[in-house]
Amino acid sequence: MSEKPTFEQSMDRLDQIVSLLEKNEIALEEAIGLFEEGLNLVQDLDTQLQGYENKVQELMLRHQTKEGQGENE
Repeated sequence: MSEKPTFEQSMDRLDQIVSLLEKNEIALEEAIGLFEEGLNLVQDLDTQLQGYENKVQELMLRHQTKEGQGENE
């Protein structure tokens, strides 16, 4: 079983795909395959970003709660 790529690895791969598609030097079938891979990467990256955003919000809320408790003591 292969490990899931990191956010940075997925972004790097997406950059590679965009570069290849922009060059317009590949066969149509390959371009469609790369486009599909890129769409899948975008979906995975969006899911990861949502998870990171939720984590940051959770941490901020926890920090605010701790600050509020400190003021009441």
